[in-house]
Amino acid sequence: MTLDPQIAARLKRNAEGLFTAVVQERGTGDVLMVAWMDDAALARTLETREATYFSRSRAEQWVKGATSGNTQYVHSVRLDCDGDTVLLTVDQVGGACHTGDHSCFDADVLLQPGT
Repeated sequence: MTLDPQIAARLKRNAEGLFTAVVQERGTGDVLMVAWMDDAALARTLETREATYFSRSRAEQWVKGATSGNTQYVHSVRLDCDGDTVLLTVDQVGGACHTGDHSCFDADVLLQPGT
């Protein structure tokens, strides 16, 4: 799968050719996780609607839920104003975090909402 050249031209990547993906749950608006993508991962995500990311530690693509069953069906993908981050709006099945938590931001609350 190849990324549309018009989309590729708008992306700003880091030195490793990666850009940030912020993942938001469609029903709640909760931020579930932040991951990395490369052009091929974005192309696969756009074509299949299965959230696909790039693992820096393994240096390979991974499809969310392929081994865990905790899948993400992608409803929309938006590019931010700087072109260096995409926002995926997803339906999450199971936990988004590798710990099993619903969100990667569930465990460590540093500041509670004020009243």
